Amino acid sequence: MPIQRLLVANRGEIARRVFATCRRLGIETVAVHSDADAGLPFVREADVAVHLPGATPADTYLRADLVLDAARRAGADAIHPGYGFLSENADFARAVVDAGLTWVGPAPESIEQMGSKVESKKLMEAAGVPVLANLTPDTATEADLPLLVKASAGGGGRGMRIVRALADLPGEIEKASSEAESAFGDGTVFVEPYVEHGRHVEVQVVGHAEGVLVLGERDCSLQRRHQKVVEETPAPGLSDTTRHSLHEAARAAAAAIDYRGAGTVEFLVDAADTSRFWFLEMNTRLQVEHPVTELVHGVDLVDLQLTVAEDRPLDGRAIGETYGHAIEVRLYAEDPAADWQPQSGTLATFDVPGVDGEFDLLNRPGIRLDSGFESGSEVSTHYDAMLAKVIAWGTSRDQAARRLADALAKARLHGLVTNRDLLVRILRAPEFVAGDVSTDFFDRTDVVSTGSTDEGDRGAAVAAAIALAERDRLARTVQRGIPVAWRNVVAHPQRTEFEVSTGSTTEVVEWFGGRDGYAVDGFSVVAASPTTVTLEVDGVRTSYDVAVGATGSHDVDVDSPAGHVRLRLVPRFTDPADAVASGSLLAPMPGTVVRVAVEVGSQVEAGQAVLVLEAMKMQHTVSAPTAGTVTQIDVQPGAQVAAGDVLAVVEGDEA
Repeated sequence: MPIQRLLVANRGEIARRVFATCRRLGIETVAVHSDADAGLPFVREADVAVHLPGATPADTYLRADLVLDAARRAGADAIHPGYGFLSENADFARAVVDAGLTWVGPAPESIEQMGSKVESKKLMEAAGVPVLANLTPDTATEADLPLLVKASAGGGGRGMRIVRALADLPGEIEKASSEAESAFGDGTVFVEPYVEHGRHVEVQVVGHAEGVLVLGERDCSLQRRHQKVVEETPAPGLSDTTRHSLHEAARAAAAAIDYRGAGTVEFLVDAADTSRFWFLEMNTRLQVEHPVTELVHGVDLVDLQLTVAEDRPLDGRAIGETYGHAIEVRLYAEDPAADWQPQSGTLATFDVPGVDGEFDLLNRPGIRLDSGFESGSEVSTHYDAMLAKVIAWGTSRDQAARRLADALAKARLHGLVTNRDLLVRILRAPEFVAGDVSTDFFDRTDVVSTGSTDEGDRGAAVAAAIALAERDRLARTVQRGIPVAWRNVVAHPQRTEFEVSTGSTTEVVEWFGGRDGYAVDGFSVVAASPTTVTLEVDGVRTSYDVAVGATGSHDVDVDSPAGHVRLRLVPRFTDPADAVASGSLLAPMPGTVVRVAVEVGSQVEAGQAVLVLEAMKMQHTVSAPTAGTVTQIDVQPGAQVAAGDVLAVVEGDEA
């Protein structure tokens, strides 16, 4: 029977993506949402929304019983799992089928066969697909180093650790298992050799009654913490022979389990010799990076999923020839310069210019945006930190990279630290432009550095100071005609100080205000308002857009052709209540305390773990900044903390 009303057992961007195809096909939609997600766009866009009480994944999106009950109450006749959460849970898929609903995904048996990375490797080896050796702490030797510990039941970098010393292996297995248990409800991990200079290449397949359709490959080698950052198709630098071999290996993998629906077969390719590759895993679901395949191949993969689920034949006219090159970047709320710490809070402004379409195929090369958030959205600590996927489609790889870098550079992203500047540097890096991509890209390039320039920071600070002065001038209820900061007898300039978020530096702007406007050493102020300031230096004019945070906030965001600079106004007087004791360890982000590794009175060394926080499904260690004594611990395991909360105090040794 044709699907009439479909529930998406997921959230954010992927829920909106599935809804977009459903609207085009005339299928009604149902959203499920947690407390934390109630205000997000995907809830508003669904025809019907069902509340799942709670905030954490374990209380909401991972509760199969609640999702099935929501489907019953909303009158849904089909469920699409998206990716993550329950998307590769065979028991959930079986429960959906047993409830008489249409499951938009592969058979539960296929999910089970590929759900365990340990067992799937054995299955692939039997099918003639190359695999890496499976090791254990007892069988691993020095010659096998480095090693990779991986979660058997999940992906996305959770439960994954690189081990370079055998003595560290037991401890890293324990950490990986704990993280996997938290993320996937299954702490099973395995160990295999780690290929230092490898490439992550995956092949898109769609299994149906007529066989296995192969829709090219994607290169997903640029990763941080084993999570993908940049994806593209076709994979650069592969020979036609290697490309064909990868496609056929993926076809054999899907055929070995009679796979039905959209899926991805992932391979590790030797970057030094791309003819050598090994099976990693099969994702029995839609991939995050599926838009690049859709644009180059001209197909709607969600539509194909629904076609297979409804047992309809594939429309051959929908499978056209490939055209051009597509590159996708994952825009995260995280700080790459601070060990990729995830961020949470209000996304004050979210605007990407020049977008040609959202969640859809494009009728010509351009920019596509798939986002789960909008201006004013709250980014919580309970879920992944990805804000959006920005995808560029061009006639060539160079064109796609240039177009994508330009769109990102001109985006207005305020309220949270993001990885936007890093993405721009990646796309413009000579190594990336040359197609020299591998999983160790960040280790062998300097793109992670802040890239902040004194000249850019200085111009932004001057513009911010003038904009704030203009805001104060217009806000006055008396003496509105008097120029701001005007004095009969000028004794000294006005002084405005900012902290610059990139590089943790400060900028002090000294300026004068009078009947003839503003005067700043080295700059001519051509025009000024509370939101836009035009400065001239050496005859070159630059306009700066200035956005001041909400009432009471000291944050100022400045956008210009030189890029984005986030500033924080330094108050003239410090509130004593804001002071903290010397040696205080502050929470770097909102999260949950999962472990306290020391006690009051413990002697610690610099860099020694004091606490472990969990935020956005990842664990983060808070370490002692110096050798000393733990004199205070203010939290216990299970405690919820906000960014900046005092967790503990370490008093440094006098030496």
